[in-house]
Amino acid sequence: MKSYYFSGTYFDDKTQIKAIAFGGSEVTYQAWFGIDKETLKTNRRFNPAGMYTDDQGNVFFYENQVDDYKQDNYQLHFYRKLNENWSANLAFHYTFGRGFFEEYKEDADFDTYGFTPVLVNGNLLNSTDLVQRQWLDNDFYGTTFSLKYKSKPVEFDLGGAWNRYDGEHFGKLVFAQFGGSKPGQELYFNVGNKTDANIYAKANYQLTEKLSLYGDLQLRYIDYSIRGEDLGFVDLGTKEFFTFFNPKGGLTYQLNEQNNLYASYAKAHREPNRTDFENGNPEPESLDDYEAGWRYKDAKKAINLNVYWMDYSNQLVLTGALDNVGNPIRQNSGESYRLGVEAEATFMLGNQWIWSPNVAFSTNKNRNFKASLDGETVDLGTTHLPFSPEIVLNNTITFMPLPNLEISLLSKYVDEQYMGNLNLSSSKLDSYFVNDLSARYSLGAWEFFKDITFTFLVNNIFDRQYVSNGFWGTFDFENPDKPSGTETGFFSGFYPQAGIHVLGGISLKF
Repeated sequence: MKSYYFSGTYFDDKTQIKAIAFGGSEVTYQAWFGIDKETLKTNRRFNPAGMYTDDQGNVFFYENQVDDYKQDNYQLHFYRKLNENWSANLAFHYTFGRGFFEEYKEDADFDTYGFTPVLVNGNLLNSTDLVQRQWLDNDFYGTTFSLKYKSKPVEFDLGGAWNRYDGEHFGKLVFAQFGGSKPGQELYFNVGNKTDANIYAKANYQLTEKLSLYGDLQLRYIDYSIRGEDLGFVDLGTKEFFTFFNPKGGLTYQLNEQNNLYASYAKAHREPNRTDFENGNPEPESLDDYEAGWRYKDAKKAINLNVYWMDYSNQLVLTGALDNVGNPIRQNSGESYRLGVEAEATFMLGNQWIWSPNVAFSTNKNRNFKASLDGETVDLGTTHLPFSPEIVLNNTITFMPLPNLEISLLSKYVDEQYMGNLNLSSSKLDSYFVNDLSARYSLGAWEFFKDITFTFLVNNIFDRQYVSNGFWGTFDFENPDKPSGTETGFFSGFYPQAGIHVLGGISLKF
């Protein structure tokens, strides 16, 4: 893995111009295939990616089963203070990304790749072992702007953005054992284009000494298209337009110097992405978000309590399954909601100790969820939303024995959760509780360095075996004993996390 970062800034009393260039490249052996439940019990470090068997039954691993990707980013930022009340911002950006996923495929079907069946030793072959590369070549560019006004009791901001994404997806053959194909043969080609533009106006108004109001209006337009075919000659032709109006509003009431109360409402929309279109005919998601809370702050402590109700229509929920390059697959769930309470706090315990707990309790449900099981559509009623634990607890205790030394114990508990929408035990991830230990020491200025900082981190200090993520899905097969002649099966995979491991670093500031 390699990376770089450069920046330069010009500024005077009223103007700032900043140019940034950063990027990098990585070549990473893949591990997104996960492991099944039995392997999780017996060999949790096993990675099946790249595994294949030769004619004698010997098992090998393809060494170049890698994700190879490069990205370069360029940004130019302008800021101008027009007078005591007005200021303006303008920015341009461009990102160039390119890379591929190389994969060894056993018994790849000729029909999927358009290969011609071949006769070998008197046998007609319709499949072959092969190596393929699935490429992505993309350009992302655009501009953002804003004009700001600030003069008590009003703050006003008018702005917007225009962004364009052009992505080419194509497959290349590296090697095929049979099939009359040749290296470099194109397997598929498609182009995705997305234009995303928005304009907004938002304002904060200090109505009284204790009461302030804010409002935010955004109009967003999206033009999305896909042309061409995916692997297996699947036509991806898609042309969609979306126009969203997203209003927000809220108020804050200052009870006294330490306490304030707030409440807000927001309307939001989310459009389907490329993976969604490739795996179905999705609708955009709509959300009504209601929140209210209390904040407290003094010299020794800070507390924030927040309650929320998120009411969805056509929420794009994860199904638990992945596509052929590891992207999560989503579907519209109809009506759903998230209701919860969050609390976070920081307490100064003397001069050397800081305690920072935060907790989140929630219920996250589909309403009247329907699914296809055993060839029939079944109304499952209320089901859990996937990857949505009802309890998440975090706690940090920091000890500062010296002015420049911090030692922290970080603890996290995540409740059990489902990977799918059907509430089946085969899709459940168990709860887990892990602890990390970190240390940070600042040496301060030395020679020509402004600061030298050393960091040390021991993750999972009690060496717990746990799983934080995975995938799950369904498939149908013929079964004449079923009334519909079809039975639904289930599959799952798990991503076990590392046991105790250590990281260290040094930061040099010039």
